[in-house]
Amino acid sequence: MKKYVFPTLTIICLLFGFLIGNAVSNKVNAQRFYLHNGQLFQQPDSKIDQVLELIEAGYVDPINLDSITEEVTKEIIKRLDPHSSYIPKEDLDMVNSELSASFSGVGVQFSIQNDTVQVVAVISGGPCEGLGVLAGDKIVMVNDSNFTGKTITNERVMHALRGPKGTEVKIGVVRSGTDEVLQFNITRGDIPVHSVDAKFIIESKGEKIGFVRVSRFAENTYDEFISALASLRGQGANSYIIDLRENSGGYMDQAIKMANEFLSKGDMIVYSEGRAYPRYEARATGSGRFQRDKFVVLIDNFSASASEIFAGAMQDNDRAMIIGRRSFGKGLVQQQIPFADGSAIRLTVARYYTPSGRCIQKPYKLGDQEDYEMDLLDRFENGEFFSADSVHFSDSTVYMTKEGRQVMGGGGIMPDVFVGRDTTLYTPYFNIVSNRAYTYQFAYQYTNRHRKELNQFADWQTLEKHLLKANWVDEFVAFAKEKGVEPNPEQLAISRPLLVRIVNAYIVRNILNDEGFYPLFERDDDIVKEAVEQLTSGSAN
Repeated sequence: MKKYVFPTLTIICLLFGFLIGNAVSNKVNAQRFYLHNGQLFQQPDSKIDQVLELIEAGYVDPINLDSITEEVTKEIIKRLDPHSSYIPKEDLDMVNSELSASFSGVGVQFSIQNDTVQVVAVISGGPCEGLGVLAGDKIVMVNDSNFTGKTITNERVMHALRGPKGTEVKIGVVRSGTDEVLQFNITRGDIPVHSVDAKFIIESKGEKIGFVRVSRFAENTYDEFISALASLRGQGANSYIIDLRENSGGYMDQAIKMANEFLSKGDMIVYSEGRAYPRYEARATGSGRFQRDKFVVLIDNFSASASEIFAGAMQDNDRAMIIGRRSFGKGLVQQQIPFADGSAIRLTVARYYTPSGRCIQKPYKLGDQEDYEMDLLDRFENGEFFSADSVHFSDSTVYMTKEGRQVMGGGGIMPDVFVGRDTTLYTPYFNIVSNRAYTYQFAYQYTNRHRKELNQFADWQTLEKHLLKANWVDEFVAFAKEKGVEPNPEQLAISRPLLVRIVNAYIVRNILNDEGFYPLFERDDDIVKEAVEQLTSGSAN
């Protein structure tokens, strides 16, 4: 009989285990169900899901659950950091196209003036070129519907003119000198989006300095950047100014590829890490074609994200002098996660750090978007735009560059050479006409009145000489007076050089685009002049 004892005990234990397991399972399963109005419902995984289920099952009135879900999602994202965001499905394509190498549209640059869409320029190679649409035309109809008035916004214009490649849109335009509405049927096509706004040579003290302005980090930024540097080198440039002012960032990989061109093999470019995001390091491969070239980097309060990654890499590796004002301080990594309905969220998953270990991101409070947005205004009011001594660092840690220089953290990149805003030429009169965009509006209207004669000039130098002889300042004063700004001869005398340079630059842009605008606009810029001085004096090595 003994030989049967062990098997019997084993069977009893197994049965007991099954009974316990079944009891536990029943208890767990019971907890996953709840009773509502006599109906048994499965317990959702979260309270939010349960609330939505209860509303759908028993709310007194019919309700659009999708709209509630939309608002709840937005509210949740609002409670996070300032750069996590929810993107509705109707906005996703437009948001994604902002960093694309191209998008589909009609191929015009526009501005909204007096509640009317006005064509600033027809993009070369775009669908509108060759159809007869001209700079200066006013778009007053889209698909046979009126398209003017207070409701016209940049977003609405882009929604109307952009669309899938091959689709058609009909526009009606009014041209100066006629009241007739001209009709154009346009088949949308690919419109290239450029990251390098301008490249040109600055000659000073026998040196040729290549100037490159990069406005954003998009899909094609690196290729454009290298092409610009190669072109400038071919024109005899022996040093460079890389202008990242007002560049709010974009794709990190493009900044890394740009940085790689200037750094030695193994040099750290940037690293990132987060709670659930493994540490990622980007290092130079040693394949860069400009490892020995002299250059400086320009930044300002609006340089952010990928701009700060590039500037921080150059500074921490002691590769280039950084000139300007402290950058914005945006160093959070977002991942875009799509939803089945076509919407998406951009969720912050990590932080960026410079090679020395500085966190690029400035401090923030969860859910306090307003305080975050007021930071730049606070900096301005505290004098940070004007004096390096007014810059406050939230991180007291001392960080060291590759060669042992001290650099500060706490958000943003502090330049090696600070250049404060010079307000000498800024008078109340100029501030009013500039803030109200009267300088831009006048330039546009002046261009339209004189477009035929201005189109005769092929370069910005000769066009500027013509504009200086034209002496349009009295016309501008009369224009501003019609807008309600009384003339002030004393203040005008002080601001006249600034006013002339800016308006002339706008007029040049209307005729020759950005390649003509920036050489004139930047010529007397204090930060650019400091960069030229540092390069020609040998201080920037």
